[in-house]
Parts: sequence; C-alpha cells; structure tokens
Amino acid sequence: MSETSNTSWQTPGQLYELIAQLVSFDSRSGTSGEIGFPHFIKEKLMDLSYFETHPDRLHLVDSEEDRHALIAHYKADDTKDTVVLISHFDVVHTKEFGDLEEIAFDVEKLTEAMKERKDGFNATLKNDIESGDYIFGRGVMDMKMGLALHMSLIELAFTEEWPLNIILVTVPDEEVNSDGMRAAVKFLSGLKDSENLDLKLILNSEPSFSQSPQDTSYYIYTGSIGKIMPSALFYGVGTHAGEPLQGITSHFMSSYLTKEMEFNADFSEEKFGERTPPPVCLQQNDLKKDYSTQTSHHAYALYNVFTLERSPGEVMDIYRTVAERAMDECWSDYSDLCRKLETEPLDKIHTITFHDLALHVINKHGRDRYDLISDSVFNDSTLNIREKAIKITDRLMDAAKELAPAAILFLAPSYYPAVNASDDPELEKKIKYIQKIFKSEHDVDAKQIHYFNGISDLSYVNYTGSEAGWMSFMENMPVWGEPYTIPFKEMQNLKAPVLNVGPYGKDAHKMSERLHKDSAFIYTPDVLRKLMTSYIQQAPNN
Repeated sequence: MSETSNTSWQTPGQLYELIAQLVSFDSRSGTSGEIGFPHFIKEKLMDLSYFETHPDRLHLVDSEEDRHALIAHYKADDTKDTVVLISHFDVVHTKEFGDLEEIAFDVEKLTEAMKERKDGFNATLKNDIESGDYIFGRGVMDMKMGLALHMSLIELAFTEEWPLNIILVTVPDEEVNSDGMRAAVKFLSGLKDSENLDLKLILNSEPSFSQSPQDTSYYIYTGSIGKIMPSALFYGVGTHAGEPLQGITSHFMSSYLTKEMEFNADFSEEKFGERTPPPVCLQQNDLKKDYSTQTSHHAYALYNVFTLERSPGEVMDIYRTVAERAMDECWSDYSDLCRKLETEPLDKIHTITFHDLALHVINKHGRDRYDLISDSVFNDSTLNIREKAIKITDRLMDAAKELAPAAILFLAPSYYPAVNASDDPELEKKIKYIQKIFKSEHDVDAKQIHYFNGISDLSYVNYTGSEAGWMSFMENMPVWGEPYTIPFKEMQNLKAPVLNVGPYGKDAHKMSERLHKDSAFIYTPDVLRKLMTSYIQQAPNN
C-alpha cells in the first residue's frame, strides 16, 4: 500500500472542518435541505481524485418526493470482498432551540453560545460545557459525524489502494419512514449481484447512546432493535349525546384497548440478557371533523411495539388476543350499564383484522369498489402514510357498517425488522479486536450491546424472516403497495454481519445535542480504519 498523502479528511483538524461543513447544511427531514444534501455530498466526493476519474461510481438513488440516497463505490481490483458503510443525513427539527435556532447548524457559534449560557443548564450539561470536550449542533451527533467518518474511510481506501471494495451509502428520511434506505436496498442488491460482490460487513456508525440518564459508557452494537406499529380503528355506532346508550362511542372502545396495550408484558422479548421496552400508545385521536352533540363514532390508536425475534405474524397473533380481550371487557361493561338503565344493548363488538375487513368489502361490493376506495386515498397527497392507512380502513368500514361496532386491527408504517449478528463467529473476533484497540490504545472500555436501542437503517439488511411473516404484514398493512413497500427479498440478498460503531455523544434530538471531540476525531476514526484493514486479504508472501 502507498503512504497516505494529500488527504482531506484524515486528521482530527480535517475531520472537525468536515463535520462543521456537514452540520452547516440544514437537512431537516421534509425540507428542501434534505433534497439538496446528497447533491452537496456528491460534489464533495467529486473533488476527490478517485471519483474525478470514476464519476460513474457515484449514484443518486431516487427515494421519492425529490429526495435521493447517495451511493459511492470504491471498486478494488482482484477482489470481491466488500464492506458497506451506512449512514443517514436527515436531521430532526430545531424548534426547541428557541432564540438559538438561527445558529443551530453553526457548530462554532452554537458551542460558544452554550458556554455563555452554561449557568442556566443542569450540572451534567454545565460540566460537559466547561470541560471543552464537546461541540454542539443539530445533527453533529445524530448522525452526520458517522457520515464524516465514512467519507474519511472511502478516501483512505483509494489513497492507500486497499484491496477491499468500499460502498458508502447515505440516505434521507431515516428519522421518519426510512424511505431512503428502503430505496437504497434495492439498488445495493442489484449492485451486489451485477458485481458478484462478497459482503463481509455492513457497518453503521450511529452514535453510542446512553442506556440511562447518567450513563457515560461507550457502546458498540451487533444488532438493531425491531419496531412494529399495531394499530386500530374503532368504529362505533353514533348517537345523540342525550341518548348515549343508543350507540357506543369510539372513545369508550379505544380506552379499553389502550389500557390493555400500554406496558403490556405479553409483548416482552428477551435475548442476550436484553429486554424490549414495553408497548405504548404513540397517537390516539378521533376522526370527527367538527364539533356537534353527535357522539364520535370513529377513532384510531397507534401502538409502538419493539421486537427482537418475533415476526409480524406473531405480533399480530398476540395483538388480536389482547384486542379481543379488551373489546369483550368493553362490551361487558357497556351492556351492564345498559341493563342498569333498562336499555337494550347492541349485540356485540366485533374484533377483526384489516385482512378480514378487506375480504368482506370485496365479497360484498366487488374488487372494483375496493380498488376505488383504496386508490382514492393513495392518491391524496395531503395525507401522510399513516393517515392514509387510517383513512383506508375508515372508508372500508363506511362500506361495511353492518360490522359496527368493531375494532379493526391493522399495521401502520413504519416497520423495522430486528436484526442481529451477535452469534456470527467472525464478527465475534472483530468485536474482541476493536475492543482491544479501544482499551490498549485509547483507554476506552467499549461495551458490546446486542441491539441498538435507537432504531436504525440496519433493519433493512440481513433479513432472516420467513415468507409467512411477510404475508401477515402485507395482508394487514392498508397502504401496502405503491404508497409503502418493504423490499424483503432484496433485504435477504444483503446477507452479511451487521455492526454499529460510532462516536460518543449525548442528547440526540435535544437542543443540547453534542459530540465528544476525542471520540469523534481520534478514537473512533482510528478503530474504524483498523477494522476496515482487518478485512483485507493479505497475499501469501506478505
């Protein structure tokens, strides 16, 4: 290998300049900055001699709504061995910065402003500011430093002429629906097949997240937690508020299921001594458009469930059992009230899946009517993807009111399959290797966690689920198809151990988001460089 020279992103000072530039480009989710950012990165990569010579190895991948993922491919000669580097460039919004919002993307100015206001913060944040060990800025931790480290690696790969393929993937929309990664996966799968690549590792560099408020440990991750969103439309029977027991309100019904779902241990999973957080309700609203004394007959709730090994089908089975129990209790309490007030109760509350509802509507009205309902919602650009799922279910119930009162169970986007490579014997060796480097050369105890708890785009590679699991997901996802798909087959094709090694920081998504300088500019770059070169197959005479 040749000696490193004339590089742009290798020294601590160069990495600081790079992260300051990346942060300064406002790429908040859903803004024009998110659209422009990959073009900005492409221009920076085009300044490197390798991509000046090989511009065809820079790819902008359509991720819808004018957004693009960027894929940069350093192609080594005489080897198919490949490491894929994954990052996201969208960042969350900045309203919580208050009067500092104008400098939220200026690392130097914001870091200085935090120093000036240190006495107004809690002791931990004040101590971090006074230490001088941190820089501040929206996206500096989550996760533009990860992208900066990957840009440094791909520059080093061609500078030192590594006999190892490096594919840098940076995507939009990770903070919302992962549209960028789901699009990139299809491109990556095709690239792998066309180049006959042998994937050795898929590396993400999301930051090390604390496990508790006072936790200062550094972590590396050999997997990523899964997330699925069981949801329900509660379709009651409307009535006048003066005669409430002549019908049943959707709010009354929803309260029973939410009580059963929140913190429900039935959904708990444990593996490698790590346990999923319990379910919670992320959103609960009615669909009544205006105020009147007519009771609200339709409402919805979205529930967050984390997974480690369960498939969508297994989650739906548990969910249906819980929902049936909740609706039975709801109807029992409702009918008791009716008897006490000498009112005839409704027959029962149906608990059905979206798949059951769809078949009912098709059998009753025909496929054309079903398609007309779903297509009209799909084409409504005023709705986000979750609103479309809710509205399709509601519109289908409008066509099947004989099923009311009913709780219709469905899955809402977004879905993140759990992924884990802790049992991979080669990865186990790499973990020990980098832990040794962290400790012996940087005096950092790098602790292994088996599931990254912040949700990541690693969920869309190395998929090991069954086709039966896909079917349950697709059948009960109202927006499956053009509005929302998951490339399960391409995910299966991207088989390789997954790993997350990123810089240490604190307070992602907060005004006090900050990045530890030594971790970002010294420790982690050194470890990642040595990790990459450990995958290089040395010639027999070397």
